[in-house]
Amino acid sequence: MEKAAIYHQPFSSYAYGYDSQTLHIKIRSKRDDIQEVVLIAADPYLQTEAGWASEETALRKVATTEEHDYWFVAIKPEQRRLQYGFVLTDTTGEDTFYGGRGFYENTPENRAIMDYYFKFPFLHETEVFKAPEWVKETIWYQIFPERFDNGNPELSPANVLPWGSKDPGRDDFFGGDIAGIINHLDYLAELGINGIYLTPVFEASTNHKYDTLNYFEIDPHFGDKEMFRKLVQEAHKRGIKIMLDAVFNHIGDKSPEWQDVLKNGEKSKFVDWFHIHSFPVTPGENGNIEGKNTLSFDTFAYTMNMPKLNTANPEVQKYLLDIATYWVREFDIDGWRLDVANEVDHAFWKQFNQAVRAEKEDIYILGEIWHDSWLWLLGDEFDSVMNYPFTQTIIENFVEERIKPTKMVSGISEQLMRYQEQVNHVMFNMLDSHDTARLLTRCEGDKDKAKMALAFMFAHTGSPCIYYGTEIGMDGADDPLCRKCMEWDETKQDQEMLAFMKKLIAFRKTNQKTLTYGDLVWHIVDDENRIVAFSRTLDDKRLTFIFNQGSEAKTIQKADVGITKEATQGIEVAANSFAILED
Repeated sequence: MEKAAIYHQPFSSYAYGYDSQTLHIKIRSKRDDIQEVVLIAADPYLQTEAGWASEETALRKVATTEEHDYWFVAIKPEQRRLQYGFVLTDTTGEDTFYGGRGFYENTPENRAIMDYYFKFPFLHETEVFKAPEWVKETIWYQIFPERFDNGNPELSPANVLPWGSKDPGRDDFFGGDIAGIINHLDYLAELGINGIYLTPVFEASTNHKYDTLNYFEIDPHFGDKEMFRKLVQEAHKRGIKIMLDAVFNHIGDKSPEWQDVLKNGEKSKFVDWFHIHSFPVTPGENGNIEGKNTLSFDTFAYTMNMPKLNTANPEVQKYLLDIATYWVREFDIDGWRLDVANEVDHAFWKQFNQAVRAEKEDIYILGEIWHDSWLWLLGDEFDSVMNYPFTQTIIENFVEERIKPTKMVSGISEQLMRYQEQVNHVMFNMLDSHDTARLLTRCEGDKDKAKMALAFMFAHTGSPCIYYGTEIGMDGADDPLCRKCMEWDETKQDQEMLAFMKKLIAFRKTNQKTLTYGDLVWHIVDDENRIVAFSRTLDDKRLTFIFNQGSEAKTIQKADVGITKEATQGIEVAANSFAILED
């Protein structure tokens, strides 16, 4: 028994309240080392004449990675208190007791010592992670407003280019605006979209608007507040939620606050709003050269036009929280996506959570974090993060073919085990965005590859997001080419891809509960033939997915994917394709 691989931690993703009555408990062991795990548990105060009245419950293996197995049990302590330990038995029959003080011989004497056990003192409903229920049913659509549609040419900047006249450069404007989004809400509703994520719409000098000048105003090239209010209202009429992008890590260098610092230096009333190491902060002086690590003030990356805000400053906190609550209270937005969220202090995000929840209890709080994010997902900061580790695992297998199916399945299993189950239910899953090359380009134009990757993503727990234009076969390399103008000429759209996406979205909506809550079982993970098959099961509903990444059609036996009904019949799966079975 490899004891060094065994791990459990109370008050983490290994032991947490799932709801007001239920605890979820997990334990990790070395892969293929343990054959049985039993939970020894009861209320710590439940004593009888014979001693502590513990009960035994077997855990089930729910995930396997390259290195580990994960075991799970859900338990409902009657008094919402739990004292517990584990008895683990390895493949040779050797067993051990494992508790809060470590490993002990599995004897009645050791199991009678209360100090050896883990403790979950009380299941407080206020400490249970709760995300908005509606997110689980949401299919997101990300829009880069400057490139979606020019609905009101009168608003366009003087240097606007004809729509779609060229591949975009970093500084090009094509005149996309909020009116253009409103014009196509029916299109989105017909597609099946019920959530729109907008990249920044606030006043800024660039086309991407991540260098905010005024958070309280819609950029004049996009429209005004009344036009934005109309967008929210019209979207809500169609059952579509609206999520805005908050850039609170930094601000634009043309903002009044930073301009005051440039003008007045150390005497500026905003000097403590930023992280300034020395003066002057003027471009070209004191090491302030774009892209260099000699800058005399903190920025996003080494980008001089994005000075970093000091969110520990009470004035900055009030300013940003006023912004966050204003757009919820006055315009009824449904979510905030938080840019560069991992570089802002946790104390501020806790304040942010409380402030926006006071305005709208079921608002969705989404952080842009590209790595393991458990510390932000404990219930008092974010509901979810942009699930880039999940994204990259799918891309590396299905698209780039850099990793084998076993590596992909291991990565996905590891990712699912990192967080509480409620967190996984609302994770923001996508395959491309304004920060990455488009899916079809990554697939080198192979639509079948793109379809497999999309279907695979839609089959997993979480809230899927489509980047604008993916549904009509748009391509584009890394920024700025991933930000091309949306193609509205139907003769230039891939109508077959559009039909596929409508069907996939409808399938997701029809089977949402199974795809959110259903047990995940991997049946085939074949590196040689590049075949992956798994099922999602909830109650009496079972969905089976088979993906054939190989260059030849394959016949899969039903028994091999856990289907007993008509098990003698094979399932033909074409090359570079997939099949879904419902039973």
